[in-house]
Amino acid sequence: MEHRRPFLYDAHVALGAKIVPFGGWEMPLQYATGTVAEHLACRRDAVVFDVSHLGTVRCDGVEMFEVLQRTLTNDLTKIAPGRAQYTHLLNDDGGVVDDIIVWWVGAHEFDVMPNASNTNGVMSALPGVDVTSERCVLAVQGPNARAKAARVDARFGDVARFRVTRFDFGGVEVRVAGTGYTGEAGLEIAAPNEVAAEIFERLIAAEVTPAGLGARDTLRLEAALPLYGHELTLHSTTLEAKLGWVLGWHKETFRGRASVERERERGVARFLTGVAVGGRQPLRDGAEVFVAGESIGSLTSGNFSPTLERGIGLGLFSRALEPGSAVTVVLRGRELDATVVALPFVQKES
Repeated sequence: MEHRRPFLYDAHVALGAKIVPFGGWEMPLQYATGTVAEHLACRRDAVVFDVSHLGTVRCDGVEMFEVLQRTLTNDLTKIAPGRAQYTHLLNDDGGVVDDIIVWWVGAHEFDVMPNASNTNGVMSALPGVDVTSERCVLAVQGPNARAKAARVDARFGDVARFRVTRFDFGGVEVRVAGTGYTGEAGLEIAAPNEVAAEIFERLIAAEVTPAGLGARDTLRLEAALPLYGHELTLHSTTLEAKLGWVLGWHKETFRGRASVERERERGVARFLTGVAVGGRQPLRDGAEVFVAGESIGSLTSGNFSPTLERGIGLGLFSRALEPGSAVTVVLRGRELDATVVALPFVQKES
C-alpha cells in the first residue's frame, strides 16, 4: 500500500525523525530526543506536532449549518462562528464512524476535521470539499505553547481555548483554533502549504520542540482522550466512552439517534475504565483483563506514562468498577496486578 507523505516530510527527515506508516500516511513517530523527552517537553514547556494527516473537509454554504446539525451528534447552537466543537459522526446502529472537531470559521463556513483514515467516510456523509492536501496542520501544545507561538506571530498568542480565528500571514489566509489532543493548553494552525514550512521553521527557532506521534499517543492516553480505532469504533458507542455530552438531545435529530436513545434507556453494555500497574511495564491494547478470575474485557489502549512512570491503560469492561478495585491484566501470557484509577490519569489545571 502506498502511503501519502505530509508536505513537511523532508523537514521532518532533516530533523532526524523516525518515519512510520499511520492512517495511510508516512508520519514522524519521534525525533532524535525520543518519545519520553518529547512527552515531558509538552507537559513542561511547548512542542509542535505535524498533524497534517488529519483531514479537512471544507463545508461552505448557507445550508451547511442545517446539514451539520442533522448529521453530527453535537449541537452547534451551543456555540457560534469563531468557535470549535468536538462531535461524533455515527452510523444508523449508533456505532462511531468518526470523532471530529468542527471549526466554525465564518457565518456559513465550517472546517470539519476527521481522523486520517476516515476522511472518505466523512466526505460520503457531508457535502464538503476535501482540502487536506492544500494545507498543513501544526499542533503547538504545552503550558508555554501560546507564548512561544507568539514569537512567530503575536496573533497566535491570542487564540483562546476552542476559539477559531483566521488572518493573513505572508499573503495567504491562516486558520487557527485553540484545540489540541494532549490535555495541555495550545493551538492548532492550519497553514496553506505556501507558508507552512516558514511557520514550522520559526516555531523550531522559537525553541518549540518537535514531537512525533509516539508522544502524542502517550499524552492523549494520560489525559484519557479517546482514540478512534481503540476506544471509539463502529462497534463501540459514544455512551460507552463516557462522552454523552457530545450528544445533542435537544436537537430534532442526528444520525444514529434512535439507536443511541435505546442504549440510553437500557444502559450501556460496557464501561470505559482506567487501570494502572505499579511498575514501569507498558500496558498494551488487546490485553485481557480479569476480576477474581472472570474476564471482563480487554484494554483498548495502553502504554507507559512518562509523567507517572508506570504502565497505564484504558479498557471497555463489562462491569463498572470503582477506583481502587484490583484487576489482573494478562499481557503476552504474563499476569500483572493492576488497580482501577480515576480518569484522567494526569489531571491538569485549567
